[in-house]
Amino acid sequence: MKLAIHYPNFSYPGGNTAVAPLLAATARAADEGGATTFTLMDHWFQMEAMAPATEPMLEGYTGLGFLAGITRKVRLGLLVTGVTYRHPGLLAKTVATLDVLSGGRAMFGIGAAWYEREHHALGVPYPPTAERFERLEETLQITAQMFSDNDGPYQGKHYHLAETICEPKPIQRPNAGRRTGPPVMIGGSGEKKTLKFVAKYGDACNLFAPDVETVAHKIDVLTRHCADEGRDVNEIEKTIITSLDPLGDTDAFLRAMEAYAKVGVEQVWLSPSNTDDPSAWTSQVTERVLPRLRDI
Repeated sequence: MKLAIHYPNFSYPGGNTAVAPLLAATARAADEGGATTFTLMDHWFQMEAMAPATEPMLEGYTGLGFLAGITRKVRLGLLVTGVTYRHPGLLAKTVATLDVLSGGRAMFGIGAAWYEREHHALGVPYPPTAERFERLEETLQITAQMFSDNDGPYQGKHYHLAETICEPKPIQRPNAGRRTGPPVMIGGSGEKKTLKFVAKYGDACNLFAPDVETVAHKIDVLTRHCADEGRDVNEIEKTIITSLDPLGDTDAFLRAMEAYAKVGVEQVWLSPSNTDDPSAWTSQVTERVLPRLRDI
């Protein structure tokens, strides 16, 4: 099983001047320690379930651009971009730029968005759920077209592009013969829409992991959607995000990951626990836990 590090917290001692050094040190620890992927959030306000909305939150793609210049191997992405945050043509351009400047290490994570407060606060439209999913599907179609050799128009229900020029193109070309561009991760576990989009457009899914049974059920649903789309479910990487502590009881954590691996999970996302030094936490996880995790 592979390890990904998700960095959702910017409230560390030292204030704003400490944000960049701590983020840089943690990303380097993940990169040098062998983590596969390093992600940031895509929010304007901190999530209220984690801390007050007034706590620090970096703009996601600016943060990834910073990390692209100081890491060498780890894949970089947002977990995940809200479809309402950026016009799809500009989003495609942003992701392509990240892929080029990182040497082909971008991950394109996207979902239907959910944080209503930050939209209203900053004056950004927040459509109803059904419309957000319509916009999500059109965005997936637009970005795929912009990453391809087709620079013609796009006409959808919500978006109308006269041209879809995107130069330079992304470096990555996964799934040769199917599409080009960074791997697409569609976040969320919704069975009717989200997992259907994963089957149709995605290269990876990211599932919340309250228990193994829930994840196994979601993967079964995804498998059925893949059959409907004529896809092999094994083409899609199954990942989870968990709050389990890998350092408090490493053996128990690894037993849990073995159970998830048996139902098809291939990568786990972990976040630095509430510590003053997220880079030290990341180094400990890559040194103590990752070698054993890889054997699962």
